[in-house]
Amino acid sequence: MTLPRTATTFAPPVMEARRWLQGITHPDTRPLINVSQAAPVDPPPQGLRQAIADAALTNDNAHLYGPVLGLPELRAELATQTTAHYAGIVTPAQTCITSGCNQAFAAAVATLCAEGDEVILPTPWYFNHKMWLDMSGVASIPLPTGSDLLPDPSHAARLITPRTRAIALVTPNNPAGVEYPASLMRAFFDLARENGIALIVDETYRDFHSLDGPPHDLVQDPDWHDTLIHLYSFSKAYRLTGHRVGAMIASEERLAEVEKFLDTVAICPGQMGQHAALWGMQNLKQWLAGERDEILARRAAITTNLPKIVAQGWQLLGLGGYFAYMQHPFTISSAELAPLMVKDAGILCLPGTMFCPDDDPSGTRQLRIAFANLDANGIATLFDRLAALPPR
Repeated sequence: MTLPRTATTFAPPVMEARRWLQGITHPDTRPLINVSQAAPVDPPPQGLRQAIADAALTNDNAHLYGPVLGLPELRAELATQTTAHYAGIVTPAQTCITSGCNQAFAAAVATLCAEGDEVILPTPWYFNHKMWLDMSGVASIPLPTGSDLLPDPSHAARLITPRTRAIALVTPNNPAGVEYPASLMRAFFDLARENGIALIVDETYRDFHSLDGPPHDLVQDPDWHDTLIHLYSFSKAYRLTGHRVGAMIASEERLAEVEKFLDTVAICPGQMGQHAALWGMQNLKQWLAGERDEILARRAAITTNLPKIVAQGWQLLGLGGYFAYMQHPFTISSAELAPLMVKDAGILCLPGTMFCPDDDPSGTRQLRIAFANLDANGIATLFDRLAALPPR
């Protein structure tokens, strides 16, 4: 019997990890440190919250269906700021707004792939990308990364078949944190173009990149839209995770196909979130710069505290965006270790097995730490608890 689509993939990893908390009490002297999910826990700044309230109270149209591809004002602002950020040219007609960045990925795949097609994903991969490909009947072709967690374009070239429709990259990476160099991004872009496939680039965490200026030059290519599908999220930048506001930038022809998908699954992205994103883009540039500085300071705190656990055999494999990707020193699998850490150390994090194919042993030694919601003191406490874990 053919399985229904949802049965072809695994349970949502973050929800699975939350179930590890059931029946466990965390005393006030050792509260839970939750580094399992990459999402801001604080609400948006007051001005943005007021803008949402004002839209709800004074803009009657904000309660109606809106354009399937998003508010024209937000699309235009996104095009303007993307053009400035990447020193390229993006028009409003090449942008659309989606109900979160995951939906943008889903829409991209829907326009690219038929049953049995293939998409190349570097491993460790972002599990929601793998889940959507599974449920779409599309094969996820793993592209193992090296010790630096960077994918190799020459290796990717050997994986391309007549069924390959895209290569999907995430930078700064989820789960590994690493920032892909501009030269690497260009190499993948050229590879995709040469083979007539798409390059999907998810830059959900681009606002927290450690380098100033354009992170790559892909949009500077005058014909970028024949190959590149760019994904973005407003959620991390403006603390709008609950409002589900993402974006896709692609050719006008592709967005005409995307419109079919979006009209079917959501009709239009949520109006309040779009008005919030627009206000944020227009008014919170300096505030967002401060948020970036804070994330970079927390990233530095990871490096500062790392010596506490190096002697036990821990290794930092990747760091950036919201994530530290760690290799643990224990003999048991990370799939066993992570639930034990909830009980023994009051730490909730995700095992590397959630980001790798079942037959990839590297995940058994790895853990993802989503550090963005910990201040410097919280990061110090996290590493103290990791250092105190008993051998297993």
